[in-house]
Amino acid sequence: MIPAREKILLVDDEKDILEILRYHLEKEGYLLTCVTSGEEALERARASLPDLIVLDLMLPGIDGLSVCRMLKNDPRTSAIPIVILTAKGDEADIIVGLELGADDYITKPFSPRILLARVKTIIRRKKTPIPHENSPIKMGEMVIDPVRHQVVIAATPVALTPTEFGILQLLARRPGAVFTRSQIIDAVMGENIAVTDRTVDVHIVPLRKKLGAYGSYIETVRGVGYRLKE
Repeated sequence: MIPAREKILLVDDEKDILEILRYHLEKEGYLLTCVTSGEEALERARASLPDLIVLDLMLPGIDGLSVCRMLKNDPRTSAIPIVILTAKGDEADIIVGLELGADDYITKPFSPRILLARVKTIIRRKKTPIPHENSPIKMGEMVIDPVRHQVVIAATPVALTPTEFGILQLLARRPGAVFTRSQIIDAVMGENIAVTDRTVDVHIVPLRKKLGAYGSYIETVRGVGYRLKE
């Protein structure tokens, strides 16, 4: 059981899915509230401020993407992590959800073990303070120093281009979080820059090579973007 008893709001109009979610999450000690529509999701989220929301996209009435947008635009609920549930292969919806502020996604049909791992990771990440913008980020023997704009692995400096450094630093500040290619472009290269999503892939390849064994920490999320393995 989880001592903290975090509150999770489950939103899905398929009762079988809700029961599967409820069974596995309650078994881990989470406190659950289940609703079946977007309207109920908004009402419960604003009233109880859960620690995390698992949100289906295909909902009657207000759809899941609209619910996500409304919650992320509301100062009262914007900090609540959201995991979106979506049909396998709906990559466009996944990308939109992440760019609206969702923290992760799970495709249907899903593995309960993967579901629990994602939920635990996001709740743990929520409790972990985000490193100060100028604070060095340490991952094993790799140290990312924003002030010196330098990466050192086992006391050996690694020569990165400014874009490569920016991508690595962005991913490292939120390990485990998925970033779409568009989010990476906007954060590292600036908004409204005339580049394609393929541009990010071109920078990731040499970045991985330069990081050696740590290059495998940069995971490709197929059809969506990248994340740094925790």
